Amino acid sequence: MKAVILAGGLGKRLEPLTKTVPKPLLPVGEKSILDIQIGNLAKYGFKTIYIATYYKADFVESIIGSSKKHGVDIVFSKEPKPLGTCGPLSVLREELDTPFILMNGDILTNLDFNQLIRYGNNQDADLTVVTKTVQTPFNFGHVVSRDNYIVDIEEKPNIELEILAGIYFMRPGIMKHIPENTYFGIDSLIKKMLEESLPVARYHMTEYWLDIGSPETYDEAQIAYEIHFK
Repeated sequence: MKAVILAGGLGKRLEPLTKTVPKPLLPVGEKSILDIQIGNLAKYGFKTIYIATYYKADFVESIIGSSKKHGVDIVFSKEPKPLGTCGPLSVLREELDTPFILMNGDILTNLDFNQLIRYGNNQDADLTVVTKTVQTPFNFGHVVSRDNYIVDIEEKPNIELEILAGIYFMRPGIMKHIPENTYFGIDSLIKKMLEESLPVARYHMTEYWLDIGSPETYDEAQIAYEIHFK
């Protein structure tokens, strides 16, 4: 099985840390984010991992190294320009000739990838989107009213939202929807497929998941490492 990790972003939300170190190489516990991801994918039997790079691409390659790591073949794919969260696949068009996993390079998760692959293989869709339900704090009291009277109030309830988890199961057929050498996001791909009445499957995960996109979640990642990834 093959996987593609998107590791080319600028990581602006984590500046100034990412001014010198690209986000996928930021340390979490004793390892980098990217090293944790590679080790986790290796555990599930992935044989080839493509790392799509742009920002500080040579730095990423020099630290991670090519050839084998964790018993997995590591192949670097440099974007000629920023290509978004889906465009980098166009650079790997010839290599992605079997089903594969695409994931963001700033995610920590203990998702059961084997279960996802089995699920994706059983769907009549070239794209299976992994989703996660997260709770977002709401800073106001929620008022329930009827006519001109208040009938209930809930103080600062949490809002539950189902979001894209930044992990996708794809079949090679997906490549015909991705333009060549063009900035193209996964949201654009999904909308395009829906507009064309093409099926997009959903896999709702319940395992641990964290998007490292802010100083607060980066601090949370240090705690998560001790619990889930050490």
